[in-house]
Amino acid sequence: RQRAMFVDEHLLLVLHAPPMAEETAREGRFFWRKPDGTWVSNTLGAGPAALTKHVEEYDAQIEALENCSEQALSSAAHFAVIDALAPLQRAARNLHTALQEARRLCSSDRRIIDARDHAYTIERAAELLSSHTKSSLDFAIARQAEAQARSSAHMATAAHRLNLLVAFFFPLATLCAVFGMDVRHNFFEIRPLYLFVGIILAGLLFGFVLTLSVTRRSAEED
Repeated sequence: RQRAMFVDEHLLLVLHAPPMAEETAREGRFFWRKPDGTWVSNTLGAGPAALTKHVEEYDAQIEALENCSEQALSSAAHFAVIDALAPLQRAARNLHTALQEARRLCSSDRRIIDARDHAYTIERAAELLSSHTKSSLDFAIARQAEAQARSSAHMATAAHRLNLLVAFFFPLATLCAVFGMDVRHNFFEIRPLYLFVGIILAGLLFGFVLTLSVTRRSAEED
């Protein structure tokens, strides 16, 4: 846990390196302020600049995620930003809390105050980025759902039109199937041309009636 400990004018900060996405373990960083005001760290060297460099690493990662969020165009890209931002946001919040405690324990060091204020800015930036990215993700999902709804509506319209065409020509196809393509038959004493035209007109008439019936039922259901 990130925390500050103060004993006999010695201040020890136990902090975490900026976590990466899907990283389960945390890399500990220790910053020791001696009573004479000198700083020592286990990974970033000596001097007060070590604590400043540690906080700036958080700032750099937040800025990189902001750029990724601005360039994200798909739901997967937005989710990748949220996935990488979640552990970083928690670590930044705990970093600010630890530095705030260090500020209370050792109020005479101005560098701690500056680091605390910078950590608060980072925490706030992470919160705003998380809110913005989640809103962008919701918008991308809604836009995809709207596009799918329009596509489904177009498909339903096309299917309805196809059904109307089938209903219109179904009687004619049935008559052609019954009498065949050759209308000459011994049962009919009508000339073949008149018989052919009569079958076509009868099929179209029945198809028109059937189409009106289908469209009327659809309108009543709506």
